[in-house]
Amino acid sequence: MKYIPPIYLLRYGILKITILSKGGNFVQLSQKKKISQTYIKVNKTQSLREFTTSFYDYFSKKIPLHDGVVILCIGTDRATGDSLGPLIGYKLKYMSYPNVFVYGTLDDPVHAKNLQETLKLIDKNHSNPLIIAIDACLGKMEHIGYITLGEGSIKPGAGVQKELPSVGDLFITGIVNFSGFMDMLVLQNTRLSIVMQMADVISSGIKHGLWKHYNKLDNQLTSY
Repeated sequence: MKYIPPIYLLRYGILKITILSKGGNFVQLSQKKKISQTYIKVNKTQSLREFTTSFYDYFSKKIPLHDGVVILCIGTDRATGDSLGPLIGYKLKYMSYPNVFVYGTLDDPVHAKNLQETLKLIDKNHSNPLIIAIDACLGKMEHIGYITLGEGSIKPGAGVQKELPSVGDLFITGIVNFSGFMDMLVLQNTRLSIVMQMADVISSGIKHGLWKHYNKLDNQLTSY
C-alpha cells in the first residue's frame, strides 16, 4: 500500500497509523465520516494551553453521554518510540477523580497482544465509560512532534493479522518519528526527548482539563 501521511489522511477522516506496541504491532484508526480533530506542535510556546483547551472541549462534548472515564494508554516501554502511552499512564495513574480510571502504565502496559483481554476487563468493571485512547504513531518527517486529538476510535492488530475491536470515543496520538521503512527499528531508535515532551504536554493537559471539568461540576452543585 502506498504510504500517505497521517495528517493528510486525517483531513478526510481516515487515519492509518503505525502504533508503537509490543512485538511491532500496528493500529489503524478508521472513520467513514469527516471528524473534527486538532493538531498541536509540541514544542510551541503555547502547546500545553492549546492541548488543554482542545481536550476540554472534546471531553465536555462527550462526557454527558457516558458514565465515568477510562483513559486507555496503549504501548510498551520495550521501544523508546512505543513508550508514549505507558509514560502518560504512569503520569496519570495517581489521579483521584471520581469514576476516572487509567489502563496502561510502565508497570502494566496495554498493547495489541493483550488489548482484547483489557477491553473485556473494562467492559466487566465499567458501565458505558467514555474511553480515551492514547497512542503514538509514525508519519512524515515534517510532522514529527505533532499531537493529534479528536473524536474517533483506534483499531489495533492490523500489523499482526489480528481482528481486534475498535477502541475509543476520543483519541490522542503523538507522531514520534517518520514512517515508510523498517518501522520497528525506527521506533527503537526514537529519541526519548520528543516522547517525554509529548507525554508531559498530554498528561498535564488531561489533568488540567479534568480539574476544570470537575471543578465546574462542584461549583454547580454548591450553587444550589
